[in-house]
Amino acid sequence: MGLFTMGADIAMIPMGESLGSFLIKTRKLVLVMLVCFVMGVLITVAEPDLQVLAQQVPMIPKSLLIGTVALGVGVFLVCAFLRIVFRIPLAYMLMGLYLLVFILAIFAPPDYLPVAFDSGGVTTGPITVPFIMAFGIGLAAVRGGDSSDADSFGLVALCSVGPILAVLLLGMFFETAGGAYVPAEIEGGVTVGEVFPMLLHGFPHYGKDGLIAFSPILAVFLIFQIFFLKHPARHFIRIVVGLAYTFIGLILFLTAANVGFMSVGGALGRELAVLPYHWILIPLAMVIGFFVVAAEPAVHVLKKKVEEVSAGAISQRGMLIALCIGVAVSLGLSMVRVLFGVPLWYFLLPGYVISLTLMFIVPRIFTAIAFDSGGVASGPMTATFILSFIIGVSDALGGNPLTDAFGIVAMVAMTPLVTLQILGLIAEIKRRKEDGEGEPLPMDDEEEEIIDF
Repeated sequence: MGLFTMGADIAMIPMGESLGSFLIKTRKLVLVMLVCFVMGVLITVAEPDLQVLAQQVPMIPKSLLIGTVALGVGVFLVCAFLRIVFRIPLAYMLMGLYLLVFILAIFAPPDYLPVAFDSGGVTTGPITVPFIMAFGIGLAAVRGGDSSDADSFGLVALCSVGPILAVLLLGMFFETAGGAYVPAEIEGGVTVGEVFPMLLHGFPHYGKDGLIAFSPILAVFLIFQIFFLKHPARHFIRIVVGLAYTFIGLILFLTAANVGFMSVGGALGRELAVLPYHWILIPLAMVIGFFVVAAEPAVHVLKKKVEEVSAGAISQRGMLIALCIGVAVSLGLSMVRVLFGVPLWYFLLPGYVISLTLMFIVPRIFTAIAFDSGGVASGPMTATFILSFIIGVSDALGGNPLTDAFGIVAMVAMTPLVTLQILGLIAEIKRRKEDGEGEPLPMDDEEEEIIDF
């Protein structure tokens, strides 16, 4: 994770910012829209989190699910760019899109609802988040304006909505192939001497996945570097070295997460589910959720960029604590779903109503950061260990993992929307109590009128 974070700082973020800045300077709307769509599709197809989720969904062919999700991300990355160019308030777009999501969810098959919301969470993983966030910062910085800081966030949020809509539409036209979830088993190996060969065996596989994931970004950047950007040799070599750090760190992380955490998570869930006192699973899941979010690589990229853009008004520590609390709550509620068979609707609908209502109360930058954080928090740790843990519990209790366990990624992506916006509300109240001392949080005229009202 340390190598990945350092590599993202050195390479992925400068690449995204320079590419975004150049594209918007060209003032060629069609070109920028085309590049956004192609980048959104290519990056999503190679996203490791999506590959993990697609392998665990038996009712939809893997290639069909990945293709559907990739198209959704491509289209909505274009929409996110147009929002920045035409200065469309993020709150209005999110309100309309999530209203459409819940309308479509009424007509989609029940099995598709958890998978659709989970797809929205896993698409914003360790590959997409650093590049897309930096891309948005580059676009907004060149466009300028009082709300450029707030506009630089929100791309991840909109790219998370696209897959949800795409999979729900797929459910209305594609008949499910059936099938049942097959839990992952530990491949064998209980001693150190047996475990290390398993990890070494996994490196080539995940090295190939990582190479495929980086290839589209690298190819597009090389084309623009040769013909348009023309960065100095020193700067270009620094980016190449940073990509190497990012690649090695990601492969180490994904191998350990998939080979170790995924199978062990399912086994741990099945073992704990047979305990006579099932209630202990709820606080245990909350403790796991509180600490596991700190291991998400993309979370560290996000909180650092947030502190930089907000000029320290939003600290990394405060944001991480808010994310940890949000994920802890989501895992506790998810365990309640598994133990008592509560439908996913009962949690998602109130959660999104609260988060969408808070959009019109908190400063605009907190809304964009909160909705970006929802996608970032649901990364490879959620798609491997946590999902397998919840599925293991559901399987041991005789439930249906497709309806009871799937949806955990959606829950993890939802709760930070509430906790981070509450953090923003507290920060704004504190700022106003100080009678204008210090730098105010970035807001536009419309937000000032709303808060005054």
